[in-house]
Amino acid sequence: MTKNSIKKFLLPFAICLLVAMGLYPDSTLNTELYSTEGLELDYNISAELAMADFSKESKSNIFTPHLGKSFEGFKEALAFKESRGNYFTVNTLGYLGKYQFGSETLKLIGIYNPNQFLYNPELQEKAFIANAARNKWILRKDIKRFDGKFIAGVKVTESGILAAAHLAGPGSVKKFLRSYGGNNVADAYGSTLKYYMKKFSGYDTSIIKPNKKAKARL
Repeated sequence: MTKNSIKKFLLPFAICLLVAMGLYPDSTLNTELYSTEGLELDYNISAELAMADFSKESKSNIFTPHLGKSFEGFKEALAFKESRGNYFTVNTLGYLGKYQFGSETLKLIGIYNPNQFLYNPELQEKAFIANAARNKWILRKDIKRFDGKFIAGVKVTESGILAAAHLAGPGSVKKFLRSYGGNNVADAYGSTLKYYMKKFSGYDTSIIKPNKKAKARL
């Protein structure tokens, strides 16, 4: 047998051997490590969500966890509208954090160091509660008077009032309610009291207790 004929024989043989080694299962593989036995694999979702169209890339297709109309749902929905839920953001007007607080509002609830506030998520959460409690005390009579009524086509609810107060302050909300929607101010980005009143309507904010002197303390 010549050298050329040996090469012609060995080359295909070597290739076949390498392919066989790659495809042949490893007899030492422990299949139990890859077992799904005992795992919770039932991921059924609603027909509405299953049929949703996610093909368009837009902000409207960004989803947050569904927390219903709970207080946590209220907080997270408002935070998503304010900052997309980002604790460490500062907008073009200098409003800070997840809930977009201004420095003057922070002073009212006992926070005098905006930089410390920005990098402390726990303090931001406490600030939200304290500010809501203070606003609820200021607006307590208006909540009692207007809750359940319709103003400018929007059903007034406690959570809507508190959200609007977060947007523009309790004084502006008083004017909106007492003018029956005539004084519908907007922030610098165009969001109005009426819009917030409607968007954040019907959440359970009973956990917030009215407190004139509420402060955010760690």
